[in-house]
Amino acid sequence: MSDDHDDRNVHGEPLDPCCSTPPTGYLRDGCCRHVEEDLGRHEICAVVTQEFLEYSREQGNDLVTPRPELEFPGLHPGDRWCLCLGRWLEAKEDGVAPPVDLSATNEAVLDSVELETLEEYAAES
Repeated sequence: MSDDHDDRNVHGEPLDPCCSTPPTGYLRDGCCRHVEEDLGRHEICAVVTQEFLEYSREQGNDLVTPRPELEFPGLHPGDRWCLCLGRWLEAKEDGVAPPVDLSATNEAVLDSVELETLEEYAAES
């Protein structure tokens, strides 16, 4: 597994943590890191909305129901979570993409999403 933790955000600055309670990211270290082994690319730090949570559940990824065996309490609107790049893009196409914390979103997503597009979805600081 990669131990390179020099990740940068979409502005080329050091990557800020997304969420530590519950711990998010592929490595569950609170950051949306680019990790070669992460085929889902959990690199977008989103501020989830009720609309997105319902959409995600409809797509087969229930982020609301607590899963104690995975130490996952379930997400609520306003929580921050490292989303899979593909799911965020799907949600964008379907008009339900949640806001994005640009300081905690990995620059690796810029290979698939224009910075201007991400800025349109920027979360309130």
